[in-house]
Amino acid sequence: MKIFGIVGNYGEHIAEMDGGILPADALRSQSCRSGTQLDGDRSVPVFFTKCDSALVNRGKPFFIPDFTEQCEYETELVVRISRMGRSISERFAYRYYDAVTVGIDFTARDIQRRMCSQGLPWDLAKGFDGSAVVGEWRTFDQLDNRSPQEMDSISCLLKAGMEFHLDINGKTVQTGLSSRMIHSVDRIVSYISSFVTVKTGDLIYTGTPAGVGPVHIDDHLVGYLDGEKVLEFNVK
Repeated sequence: MKIFGIVGNYGEHIAEMDGGILPADALRSQSCRSGTQLDGDRSVPVFFTKCDSALVNRGKPFFIPDFTEQCEYETELVVRISRMGRSISERFAYRYYDAVTVGIDFTARDIQRRMCSQGLPWDLAKGFDGSAVVGEWRTFDQLDNRSPQEMDSISCLLKAGMEFHLDINGKTVQTGLSSRMIHSVDRIVSYISSFVTVKTGDLIYTGTPAGVGPVHIDDHLVGYLDGEKVLEFNVK
């Protein structure tokens, strides 16, 4: 099982990074060596990977690692690959994922900053054990009763706009809308598959909107997908 993460997929988040969290160019720069991007082409998605030991299933606590002093949440929509594919056409990419949920891409921001400043890979900042929390999956059959008749796939729902948000200790700290993605999920699946064979059970974290921030011991995190709670866990 592989876990893919998409870099800089919401314009507001790119601006947020430029506001002091990280230089915006670090989200897309080859010099950071964080993901796959050819010839610095910003018109295509940039992705990185996490180890399978990064995955934390729903309800399990997240333990802040002792090697970081600034661990931050990044709330994202996550899609689940449902069949094996290679060099998938964007036109048919919707056939290759069958469920969506809300997840957290935890990031050791201090380490990421340091790695970027040195032009080094920042795998350590993204791929450590427990850094990929995932919520309860929702299939199209569980979502289509909330959609117009013409919607016939999760892809359609995502393009129309699925709202997601994160509450910490009862306060909403981050909100996103899938229709504001720079790169659609279909394009992301197609692009990743042009380099790496995707297989059943692989996960794609589709990028975070603006509003990332730190977590602390005893925080209680709750994630929502179109108003429905799909994610809940504690920080230890």
